[in-house]
Amino acid sequence: MEGLAMNNTLSFAVLLEHFFTQRMMAQRRASPYTIGSYRDTFRLLLQFARKRLRKQPSALALADVDAPLIGAFLDDLERSRNNSARSRNLRLTAIRSFFRYAAFEEPAASAMIQRVLAIPNKRYEKKLVAFLTRPEIVALLDAPDQHTCSGRRDHALLLVAVQTGLRLSEITALRRSDVVLDVGAHVRCVGKGRKERCTPLTQQTRAILKVWLSEPGRDDSDAVFPAARGGHLSAGGVQYLLAKHVAAAQQVCPSLRDKSVSPHVLRHTAAMELLQAGVDLATIALWLGHESVETTQIYLDANLAIKEEALAKTLPLHGKAERYRPSDKLLEFLKAL
Repeated sequence: MEGLAMNNTLSFAVLLEHFFTQRMMAQRRASPYTIGSYRDTFRLLLQFARKRLRKQPSALALADVDAPLIGAFLDDLERSRNNSARSRNLRLTAIRSFFRYAAFEEPAASAMIQRVLAIPNKRYEKKLVAFLTRPEIVALLDAPDQHTCSGRRDHALLLVAVQTGLRLSEITALRRSDVVLDVGAHVRCVGKGRKERCTPLTQQTRAILKVWLSEPGRDDSDAVFPAARGGHLSAGGVQYLLAKHVAAAQQVCPSLRDKSVSPHVLRHTAAMELLQAGVDLATIALWLGHESVETTQIYLDANLAIKEEALAKTLPLHGKAERYRPSDKLLEFLKAL
C-alpha cells in the first residue's frame, strides 16, 4: 500500500525547488550563507544518487531518496571526501530540514520520511577551541607590509577580526555605511538568523579604520575590505591572505607553527580576550551574536588561566607521599601470570 501511495507523490525535484523558493527564501527568509550551505549539500547528494541509482536528478522520486541512500551518502562523505563527523552532521541537518518540509507536503510518504528523520547524528570528540595568545596576535598584526595598499587593508581586516569577533561572512559583507567612526564607534552587521547587532570599536581599531577608509582611490568602493579588482573580498580571499600572513608571523613567533589558524580562530581569540579581561559569559554571548550562553561556555572550558586562578583559591589537600617498595618476589610472579 505504501508503494502505491508513493506513486502519487510530487517528484523529488518539485519538492526540492519548493523547499528552497517557498520555505527557505519566502517563509524563513534564510540568509544567503544558509541557502548556500543547503544548496551544496543537495548538489552532493544528487550527484551521489545519480551514480548510485543511475537516474538523472530531475527524474528522482521522493521514494528514491530513502534512508539507506542517505546513510550511504553520509558514509561516502567521510570516506571519499574526508569530511569530519561534524561536517557530516551539518549535511544531515540540511537533509532533515528538507524532509520535515516534505512531511507536510506529502503526508502519504510519512513512514519513509520518518525513517530518514530518525538517522542519528554521528558522535565525535569535541576538542577545546583554538585561539591565539597575545604574542601571537601581535606577530600576526605586524605581518602585513603596510607600505602597500593590500598590506594596509589586510592589517585593518585582521585587527577588526581579532577585536570584534565577527564571523567570516560578516567581515566580508561589511560596507562603508556599516562602520560608524564618530562618538560610540562601532561596526554593524547582520549575523545568523538575520539578527542585526552592533559591536564597539577600540580607539586603536577606530583610528586604523579611519585612516584606511580615507585613503585616496577608495571612494568608488562600498566594501570596507575590497578585493583587488573591486567588490567585496570572498571567503577564499580572506583565508588566502590569512594563511600568507600567518606563515610570515611564524618566523618571529614559532608557537604559531603548532596552530592551524583560520578566520574562526580569530573569532575565538576575540572571545578569549574578553574572557581574560573579566567580561562575563552573557556579555560575550551578546558580543558574538550567540543564541545561547551555553554556546559561549566553550571559551570558559578552554581557558586554563581562569581554572588555575580558581585552583589557587581552594584549600590544598594534604596527601602523603609514600616511597615505592617492591612486593615479595613470589607475589610479583603470581601477579604477572
